[in-house]
Amino acid sequence: MSNETDQETAASGGEGDILKNSTIPAQQHHHHHHHHIMSTSVEEVDEQVLELVTQSSTTTVDTNNSSRVQKSYKNLHEYSEEMLETEKAGLVERVYDLERQVLEHKDEIVCLKSTLADVLRRLATIDNSYENSTSGSGRGGTGTPASSGAAAGTGGHHAVSDNVSASAQNSLSSKSFRFSRNTLTRLNSTVEEKRFGRVPSRVTSSPSRMKPNLAQKAIHYSNGSLHSDSMSSHSISPAPSPSPRQPNATAMANSHHALLASSGMGKRWSSTGDFVSTPGSPSGTGSSGSMSRFSAKSLLNLSGNSSRQGQSHPYVQRKNDDDEYVKLYISGRPIVIHLPEAQLSTYELTKVQPAPNRRLRLDWAYGYRGKDCRSNLYQLPTGEMVYFVAAVVILYNMDEHTQRHYLGHTDDVKSLAVHPNKLLVASGQCGGHEGRESLPHILIWNSVSLATLNMVGVGEFTGSINCISFSRADSGSILAAIDDSPDKIISIWDWQKKDGGRKITETKCSVDTVVAVEFHPLDKGQIITIGKNHIAFWSLDQNGMLYKRMGVFESFEKPKYVTAISFTQTGDVVTGDSSGNLAVWKRGTNVISRFLKKVHEGPVFTICALRNGGFVTGGKDGLLLLFDEALHMKAEQIVEAHFGAVRVVAQGKGSQLLIGTTKNCILSGDFTLSLVPIVMGHTDILWSLATHPQVAQFVTGGRDRLLQLWDSLSHSVVWSKDIGEPIHSVQISNGGDVIVAGGVGGRWSVFDIVTRELLATYTDGAEVIQCMQFSPDGNLLAIGSKDNCIYIYQCTKVPHRFSKIGKCTGHSSFISHLDWSKDSQILRSNSGDYELLYWNPTLCRQITSQSTVKNLEWATQNCSVSFETIGIWPENFDGTDINSVCKDGEEQFLVCADDFGKIRLFTFPASQPKRLELSGKYSKRLYFRFRCRGERTCVALTAEGNLWLS
Repeated sequence: MSNETDQETAASGGEGDILKNSTIPAQQHHHHHHHHIMSTSVEEVDEQVLELVTQSSTTTVDTNNSSRVQKSYKNLHEYSEEMLETEKAGLVERVYDLERQVLEHKDEIVCLKSTLADVLRRLATIDNSYENSTSGSGRGGTGTPASSGAAAGTGGHHAVSDNVSASAQNSLSSKSFRFSRNTLTRLNSTVEEKRFGRVPSRVTSSPSRMKPNLAQKAIHYSNGSLHSDSMSSHSISPAPSPSPRQPNATAMANSHHALLASSGMGKRWSSTGDFVSTPGSPSGTGSSGSMSRFSAKSLLNLSGNSSRQGQSHPYVQRKNDDDEYVKLYISGRPIVIHLPEAQLSTYELTKVQPAPNRRLRLDWAYGYRGKDCRSNLYQLPTGEMVYFVAAVVILYNMDEHTQRHYLGHTDDVKSLAVHPNKLLVASGQCGGHEGRESLPHILIWNSVSLATLNMVGVGEFTGSINCISFSRADSGSILAAIDDSPDKIISIWDWQKKDGGRKITETKCSVDTVVAVEFHPLDKGQIITIGKNHIAFWSLDQNGMLYKRMGVFESFEKPKYVTAISFTQTGDVVTGDSSGNLAVWKRGTNVISRFLKKVHEGPVFTICALRNGGFVTGGKDGLLLLFDEALHMKAEQIVEAHFGAVRVVAQGKGSQLLIGTTKNCILSGDFTLSLVPIVMGHTDILWSLATHPQVAQFVTGGRDRLLQLWDSLSHSVVWSKDIGEPIHSVQISNGGDVIVAGGVGGRWSVFDIVTRELLATYTDGAEVIQCMQFSPDGNLLAIGSKDNCIYIYQCTKVPHRFSKIGKCTGHSSFISHLDWSKDSQILRSNSGDYELLYWNPTLCRQITSQSTVKNLEWATQNCSVSFETIGIWPENFDGTDINSVCKDGEEQFLVCADDFGKIRLFTFPASQPKRLELSGKYSKRLYFRFRCRGERTCVALTAEGNLWLS
């Protein structure tokens, strides 16, 4: 069926095709032309359509390609930016790492340099001591030291050979030590010349240039006060000052000057007035040579005044040689002082009393100023810690238990900074009233040689310099200082310029208190100041202009004070505030990137950046907190309350920490062991001191209510006791078993010197007990009160029991000083209005007859108004300027302390109005007592109760 259908369809289809083909030849002629036209039109249309399609497809392809290319470019750009950011972040990290490594290497180099310099300094000190010993044993090699002779004297026939070998050894030793001295000089010169472009001036000794009878020193420095040259304190003494010349001086003057030159004494010589030329000698001599700008204003005043020759002294008068008394005028009041009979025929007001043949030497400085100063404790690479108290900067070696002292300042030190090279130190001081050198200024000095390199800003500051800082990113070439004037001026100094440095710029810093100023350790010219109600970011441009940006707290709590500052190893700023918070300020910005609330209960006083990148914070709450690099707290340590709050923290050796407290103590320790006190002190004004009559101990008391017993051999506190009231006077009994302490309200108490137990309390009057003194035989005790009376007590066999004899009345002002005669029969006293009265203590009656007392010898010399102390009163002194005097046990020297911070040494008795003296300045005001025992002098000085010297 299907085959038939297929055939039919094929047949019909074939017939159609035949018919169709048969019609084409007939129509071909008629439609040829039309067909040609149609065919042409179709081809053109096809070409146009094809062209349009082609263009369309091409455009589509181009658009797709373009979008793909753009997308590829975008992806490539994003990838490249990501790569750049990654590379930049990696580069910054590598730069930070390199900076850290460079700083570490610098620290290592600095440590090595400091250690080498310290070793050479010690060798030079040994060299000096050796030369002094050889020069003392003989001149020009003609003698042999006694010790060498004794050592060689074991066998007679070996004496010569032993001496020869000893000479050879001495020669070799001298050469080696002399080499070390030259090496030290070259080292200091080379380092400072390369580092700072100049070599600081020094006075060096040379065997070929110095006289053989003068002690040779490797390095001498002059800074306006006496210096220690003892081997125990490792201090380098100043060069002996040249004596003035008087061509036609008398034989006494010539012999005296020869004595001064031969002894090599006297950095500072001064006089109370113009010296009157002796008869037959010309009047007036000039100064002998120029002096360093850092030395005292005058060494020796021998300028005569012809108009005064043969006349009485302007404030000490004696009408004629037959008078048995002189009149000493203090504050315009005449005080009659009778002359001893032995002095009547020889005493002349025109004589010049010779200077003492010894000089003052600072042995030890007790205490630390942490109560009102910050950033004043540092560890040096030499192993010494540096801090200050009063006008003394102390370099204390805890391992060797030795001190060295920088004494260049003329008033109390208020600020301290260590140069990035760890060798140089800058210290700023308060202002005084004794000429240009007492004005506020900054001293730059070498911590190894203690040589002053520059005095910066004299006359440029109006207030105390309470903050200083060396630049750190440019190796310490400039210095920033904050003047604590009403305008709180910040100044930038090129301290390396000679003659006082060069001020680059200055501007007003803040209307409120400025606590600290710091240079950024990585960014050059970036400075940060903190204080009340502010943190400021300063930029110093190349033209010396300062630009200020205030820190923005935004939503964070703004504190009343920003109290502490430090830096991370990446350059971020870390601050602490009065609310106990820590804030991190991103490097290069003035906004907070991280905020830690209430880290401490109360103000954060210090932030110490550790060498491993961590931090230690300390605050008023007495807590020490240890943080890692990410400021995550790791450990804590508590400072005992009686030491005070944490004022400053410095990193010592290894993991050791040095902690300065607000109660003027320095502690040492870490977070694994307990803290140990290494420096102790009073916390307020010191009013009294007394020495033990038998052992090397002394006791002190002051307004802080602390009674403290000190050991002057170990330089430490034996015990400390709070007695509950201010202590105005102290004494140790002759037997050395009890301490008597005078307080307020007429009370005085007796304490056991061993157990510090309170044994008894007595009351005399209702006023302050000003002074106390046991008689030489130990049977009587005199107590001077502010009620103008002296109370006399009998000592009993029981050390703490006293029997009252009576009271002496007659003074018109408070009792200031007491002295007993050597036979314990007579008592003399001074009062606040400069009276000098004598008493019979057993009868409690005044002695008015001078003939019975003028020839007495006195066991002590506490009275500042007496025949023995006429010479201590300068012409322009007020009566209140002299605070205390004391003579030594052998009665060779007299020591005097005044309100201007000076300790003056005289030959005893200082009975001549014109005399030579030695003086040194250590504190702003010296208030109280000096006690001497034999050759050793125990001195109590104070600047707000912070300094004691012995």
